[in-house]
This record gives sequence, C-alpha cells and structure tokens, in this order.
Amino acid sequence: QVQLVESGGGLVQAGGSLRLSCAASGRALSSNFMGWFRQAPGKEREFVALISSNGGGTAYGDSVKGRFAIYRDNAKNTVYLQMNSLKPEDTGVYYCAARDFSAWAYWGQGTQVTVSS
Repeated sequence: QVQLVESGGGLVQAGGSLRLSCAASGRALSSNFMGWFRQAPGKEREFVALISSNGGGTAYGDSVKGRFAIYRDNAKNTVYLQMNSLKPEDTGVYYCAARDFSAWAYWGQGTQVTVSS
C-alpha cells in the first residue's frame, strides 16, 4: 500500500518559516501529481499547493501564493512544502496527498502547524 507520512510541523511565530516534508513509501510516486492541503478547526479543507510529476508545474491557493513553495525530490520519493512569512491564519493540520488519475487517492495522517501572533 502507498503510505504518505508528513513531518516538520510545529509551533512558529508569525513571520517565521517552516518546511514540511512528505515521505512516500509502498511505491514510487514520481508519476503522480502531489499536493498539500490544510484544515483549521471548524473549517473546511483548503487547497494549498500542487506539483506536477516532474516538478515543472506548480499551483497554489490564493491565500498562500507568494509565501509558500512546493517542490519534490523524486529520487527520495519526497515532497516538500516551504512556508515563509507565516501568518496565524496559516494554522492548521497540513496533509500531503497523491493524485491517482482524477482523484486524490492517497493521504497522509497530517502534521500540525501552529503560527502564533
């Protein structure tokens, strides 16, 4: 089975930076689009970032564009989310996901990110 494990979450002050990692196991995901999502308590899941299979194409949610960057190292079967200029509203559980055809088929367990003011 494909497993995704996020890491790198924690507590950071507003304006700070954090890098999340998503390590995949079970099979190579070098042919899959990967994404990051987040969910704050009481709110709906929100799209954060997307990256194409070869890393050449990326997309970001409006709320994070210009501050976050997604990138991947297919040799390590790992996807990263670099988060800069963090704001308290960035607080939430961040999930890594892998695209399989038309669906987000695989999800990690999430990692908590808390940004203090």
